[in-house]
Amino acid sequence: MARMPTLKFDRGTLVLHPPPRGKSWINYAIWDDRIERFRVPADRYRALVEALKAEGVRFEDKVQTFEPIDLQAKLAMTPYAHQQEALQAWQANACKGVVVLPTAAGKTYLAQMVMQSTPRRTLITVPTLDLMHQWYANLEAAFPGVEVGVLGGGSRDRTPILVATYDSAAIYAEDLGNQYALLICDECHHLPSDFHRSIAEYSIAPYRLGLTATPERSDGRHEDLATLLGKVVYRRTSEELSGTALAPYQVVQLKVQLSEEERDRYQTLQQQRNAFLQTAKIWLSSPEGWQRFVQASAQSPEGRRAMLAHREAKNIALGTAGKLTLLEKLLKKHYPDRTLIFTNDNATVYKISQDFLIPAITHQTPVKERHRILTKFRSGDYSVIVVSHVLNEGVDVPDARVAILLSGSGSPREYIQRLGRVLRKGTRGQIALLYEVVAEQTSEEGVSRRRHQQPDLQRPDLQQPDLQQPEFGQLLLVPAVAQQTQQTQQTQQIQQTQQTRQTQPKSPAKPVAHPKYDPIEPSLPLAAESAADWRVSPDDACRQLEGTAEDTSE
Repeated sequence: MARMPTLKFDRGTLVLHPPPRGKSWINYAIWDDRIERFRVPADRYRALVEALKAEGVRFEDKVQTFEPIDLQAKLAMTPYAHQQEALQAWQANACKGVVVLPTAAGKTYLAQMVMQSTPRRTLITVPTLDLMHQWYANLEAAFPGVEVGVLGGGSRDRTPILVATYDSAAIYAEDLGNQYALLICDECHHLPSDFHRSIAEYSIAPYRLGLTATPERSDGRHEDLATLLGKVVYRRTSEELSGTALAPYQVVQLKVQLSEEERDRYQTLQQQRNAFLQTAKIWLSSPEGWQRFVQASAQSPEGRRAMLAHREAKNIALGTAGKLTLLEKLLKKHYPDRTLIFTNDNATVYKISQDFLIPAITHQTPVKERHRILTKFRSGDYSVIVVSHVLNEGVDVPDARVAILLSGSGSPREYIQRLGRVLRKGTRGQIALLYEVVAEQTSEEGVSRRRHQQPDLQRPDLQQPDLQQPEFGQLLLVPAVAQQTQQTQQTQQIQQTQQTRQTQPKSPAKPVAHPKYDPIEPSLPLAAESAADWRVSPDDACRQLEGTAEDTSE
């Protein structure tokens, strides 16, 4: 009598032996000469099992080790419309996919909703230790009846709910692969890297959720998310959620002029750089332009001088004295509102901290000191702090009403993350403000245009969820917990949502038209000397940059 085929988990892959009858499984299998067995990638577990069951093939499944968990939420909140829609879109896509929401739109609570709808052992990956501890604290408070652990920073827990950094999860991916049924990747744009992608590839998790505000990557690997986690199933922007889930806000661009001395020096440096680029036939606007410039700067004295000229010109634009003059006036205008000042470099952070006596946070700030500063900022003891890149991602920053972007990169992700620091909806209903300060007639104008570029992606159509058992229900991985009760509750929630949609416009509605006002007096000068026109000019009125091309390295 033929032996029954057995499916086992082996260090991030599946071993299927002896070969079963049928043909569908062959599409997933690869022959391994070393062990003389067929192997199947771990992330194909769900598809393989469904294919075997569809053909009526009997086999013994020794892969999964996860069990159901009873998730009774202690902190029950009414979800926003976009959170409920995102959950339903994820469920309609067989409980797989990426949800794109702006910072402060409630992605963490959405993850808790997903966990309750799929009560299984859950692995959550995050990019930083700070974010790992934040998730741990939130989940412990939300689900006190379930053990929550962490993997990273010296901890190596193996709990039903595990929060891990991307680095630690990748290191132990071969061991974690068959332990968890639900994989949640926060800031999932980190996942497609060569090292981190093994977290998804070595996992058998049939249910997968990606969360991010900006999935796009400069290397194009964001397209791999569709394979690793699933396609983008729901997307909303800060403009669409402004005034509902997020605070109403305005973005005000202010241009400052270089002083005469700064202008002369800037033009001299730009001419020196551009002369070299022209001779070397390097165009910074080309995809490989910046890489070629870096290589050329290391191959000749002229190239080195051109690179130094480029850096000095950039520093002049980023740190012009006119910006500090404007900063002083903005701080006086908005005192005592909680204000965040963002810069692109640590030197400017320390200069502002010293000149204005403002607490500073950079990557060099010790953890305890950073925690103390943020605690005092939250309590109101500090009304202003100045930071560089360290608070862009993965740090729980207290709510602020005003953000001043003195300098930054051309990354849309960084811009969205910094904007999100003032978008948490407060109780006073005040309009949040983001000031973007740009040095006029410098490369900063091009950087500003790049950071405002929107990805050319179509938002996925929202699908009405099927009230019947979803597609994945054909594969019962583990017994359901209070299945009948949960199905009844979910059906009632969906029916209520559908009734609401029939009587109300589809959410989210068009952005609410909030009253516009001049956040600073028209008489406020924008440069150290004078300001003939302080109002924002449209992009098509911006002067073209001088020189060869814009620096695309930001």
